Amino acid sequence: MNNLDNHRILLNTLLTNFYGKLTTKKWATITKCSADTVLKDINDLVEKGMLKKSDASGRSTSYEVML
Repeated sequence: MNNLDNHRILLNTLLTNFYGKLTTKKWATITKCSADTVLKDINDLVEKGMLKKSDASGRSTSYEVML
């Protein structure tokens, strides 16, 4: 699975039936990817303005979809 597929799966999930905060751990579970791939995907979507990183850091970091 390439990162465009990961982006599509994740954004589709977030926009349809996702509850709670998006974390890297949840993303890895949804897309069945490694932590390295998850971080690359997240950073890519943050740079594109599709996701916004929370003010929290460390294990409390979460992301939200920017509509």
